[in-house]
Amino acid sequence: MHAPTGIQYELTLQTPSGPARVVVTEVAAGLRAYSMNGIDLIETFHESVQPPMAAGIVLVPWPNRIRDGQWTQNGVTRQLALTEPAKNNASHGLLRFTPYREVSRTSDAVTLAATVFPQSGYPFHLETEVTYALTATGLDVTHRLRNVGGEPAPVAVGAHPFLKIGDVPTGDLMVRVDASTHIDVDDRLNPTGETPVTDTRFDLRDGVSVDDLNLDDGFGGVGDAGEHSLTAPDGRRVTLWGDENMRYVQVFTPRFFPVTQGSAKPVRSIAIAIEPMTAPANAFNSGAGLHWVEPGEQWVVRWGIRHAGFASQSQS
Repeated sequence: MHAPTGIQYELTLQTPSGPARVVVTEVAAGLRAYSMNGIDLIETFHESVQPPMAAGIVLVPWPNRIRDGQWTQNGVTRQLALTEPAKNNASHGLLRFTPYREVSRTSDAVTLAATVFPQSGYPFHLETEVTYALTATGLDVTHRLRNVGGEPAPVAVGAHPFLKIGDVPTGDLMVRVDASTHIDVDDRLNPTGETPVTDTRFDLRDGVSVDDLNLDDGFGGVGDAGEHSLTAPDGRRVTLWGDENMRYVQVFTPRFFPVTQGSAKPVRSIAIAIEPMTAPANAFNSGAGLHWVEPGEQWVVRWGIRHAGFASQSQS
């Protein structure tokens, strides 16, 4: 059987908290699995299926949505393919179904690359790379985007991990999102404005039970540390961090994600994606968070996942 996500790159590292394991897919350079001491830190899925709800994929050269797939540059209207036809949007970039090629690989790190060729709606030429590297405290992810074309290229970067803490029901976790503004949207999930979260249900800075949330919402004003976290009742914590470029985040809490526990058949249940982004939805039109890479230049963006409270088996 050939996996629909292509080659599966397995990374391992012995850490102070125990053995860490990651699986990265050839298609979309997706993060399919990440565990510490056998405890899943992201929602995983079997290699025989496509990523459910875009789980783990890389979002380049834009995350989220572009309204009607249209944007204007110097008076010229560009038309992208409508990859979210139900809402008439272009969604999650141009590489979500693209096979990446291996650049380098060790036992605990892999670098994959893919080209964005000039095409309808995006007449720019990019060489992109993503590196996944296990460390003693977590997983570091580095994106590199180089403009190999002849004119400045608009770019934004995002990722789509669904976080979890082992077999703790996701609804029982506390989520903290360090963001001071909410991206208000229309019924097609395209931005209409940005408002402070203070005294609203979107203020997640002090922690909220995941079970109390029903979100597919973007946030801005991410704090300087760029950290968002899930905490279990026993104190174990998983933190997603982003560098100074990751000033936006999307929080998605579907009630029907196919949650996998061990070898059992997936069960539809609540899950939570915390999606670091350099720009919000529709950034090609609003310009919010949009980065222009000059010809010959490279833009580097970093994010990752850390864990705390996961003692190794020898310490427990």
